[in-house]
Amino acid sequence: MSKTARWFAASGVVAAAAGMVLAATPAIAAPAPDPVAGSVAAVFPPPLAPVAKLDTARYLGTWYQLAAVPQPFNLNCARDTTATYGLIDQSDISVDNKCVTYTGEASGIEGNARVNDPVSGAALHVSFPGVPFQDGKDGPSNYLVTYIADDYSWALVGDPMRVSGFVLSRTPSVSDAQWREIRAIAEGRGYNSCLILTSPTTGGREGVQPLCTL
Repeated sequence: MSKTARWFAASGVVAAAAGMVLAATPAIAAPAPDPVAGSVAAVFPPPLAPVAKLDTARYLGTWYQLAAVPQPFNLNCARDTTATYGLIDQSDISVDNKCVTYTGEASGIEGNARVNDPVSGAALHVSFPGVPFQDGKDGPSNYLVTYIADDYSWALVGDPMRVSGFVLSRTPSVSDAQWREIRAIAEGRGYNSCLILTSPTTGGREGVQPLCTL
């Protein structure tokens, strides 16, 4: 795989090109800041925080990406994005990201997730060999598990500044009630749910749609 292809596949996010998204989705105004609160914190939430404790053994395995904040380096991924995690040792977890491209071909990349916070186990630095600015195993936490369901059926993952955000599920499909829960959790963690787009999955939701419309 070329470095360009590896760069495109690195985050494993399903997102259409910006022009396609704008053409396919209605214009949705972001909510205005609360004029009563009027504080910086109301407009700029504090950095995303990880959960207090992540059970690594239960988190390992394959996850389906149901929705994500679009990224500019994964535009070749059309659907069926998955992330599979395996235990290497107490400090490192293997990462295997895969997706199906617009031409129907399989695309993927393997990387490493290093645990930066051994107390919670939920703050990690994910790296991919050969990917610019992300090829070193050591680095600041860019993968925070900020929510995990009690039964470990789904998770919300992002970076401290919420530039990225991933809704991961053990199944490729969830109910309408679960989508409403996902939206509420994402908004409660400081995300603009209109910036999180659904990821097409076989057996699940088709098309790309803002989370705030579900």
